[in-house]
Amino acid sequence: MSEEKLTILAVGGHIGDMELTAGMALAKHALEGARIITLALTAGEKGAPAGRDIKEYREQKVREAKTFAQMLGGEAIVFDYPDGELPDNEEVRFKVCDVIRKYKPNILITHYKSSMHKDHNNTHKIVTDARFYASLPGFLREDSPFFAGRFYYAENWEDAVSFTPYLYVDTTEGYELWKKAVATHWFVTGSTSFPYLEYYDHLSRVRGIEARKGRAECFMIPEETYRVIKEGL
Repeated sequence: MSEEKLTILAVGGHIGDMELTAGMALAKHALEGARIITLALTAGEKGAPAGRDIKEYREQKVREAKTFAQMLGGEAIVFDYPDGELPDNEEVRFKVCDVIRKYKPNILITHYKSSMHKDHNNTHKIVTDARFYASLPGFLREDSPFFAGRFYYAENWEDAVSFTPYLYVDTTEGYELWKKAVATHWFVTGSTSFPYLEYYDHLSRVRGIEARKGRAECFMIPEETYRVIKEGL
């Protein structure tokens, strides 16, 4: 019997969040045949370059999200909530629940908590609850219940408070594809507010050194799943 194809759903508060923080892991798994889905709850359009129309920049961001996903052979989804105004409510939770049920990801990735950006923190709470809702038969939706069993939080400089790396993923094989794909996002290479590409490029090398690998990305897991089970010491 052939092994089930891996599906990964990465959910960010903005376009670019998951592409930067989990993008190498997504690229690695894409090269291994996994199905990659990115979901941005807002487009992140209010980071528009000086003088650019925010609505036009949003359209550009959506194109960039689709380009990144397509380069990984995947698919990008972008919700319509305004950047900086992502609501912490049941409507968005059930919208994410519906995406989980539709795509049935083996792996679900999102933001860690304690972010300086409220969209990130809201996304953390929304996705945590949506994962729970998606698993319960009592919530009647268009698609049948599904539990995304492997749940990870990506390492993000804006979500760094109390983030402690738990899982190191060797992303050496995904690095080159990631670097080409993520460079299609204007803010990654053109922003003057923060050197995004330089930061995550160097971070992947530091984490790689710690893991005795060429490149690596780090993730946390829900605290309630912290356990190591062995027959002995």
